[in-house]
Amino acid sequence: MNIGTVLFTLFRGNLVGRDAQGNCYYEEKKARPSMRQRRWVMYSGEIEASRVPAEWHSWLHYTTATPLSDANRRPWQKPHEANLTGTPAAFKPGKTTVTGDYEAWTPGA
Repeated sequence: MNIGTVLFTLFRGNLVGRDAQGNCYYEEKKARPSMRQRRWVMYSGEIEASRVPAEWHSWLHYTTATPLSDANRRPWQKPHEANLTGTPAAFKPGKTTVTGDYEAWTPGA
């Protein structure tokens, strides 16, 4: 975060809520005529957009007027996980070991 964002948040931001990762979500205190109130997130650590859960993403992009609650989550829904591409925890497909039970097809055989 830069000092300008911190000062803007301090003077003009109204805390709307926090997510499970500790990110804080703000909305502008005062409405501007004929414009939407600004909404933004202050990350609690590395600044990475994929760390914003779906509930807050919809609020940030003005899809919903209020953030969606975690109370309505279904049992089959997994908790939000940030994109791990480019990190040591990224998915790496590995080669499966050859068992010898595969016979390659050859034309005309």
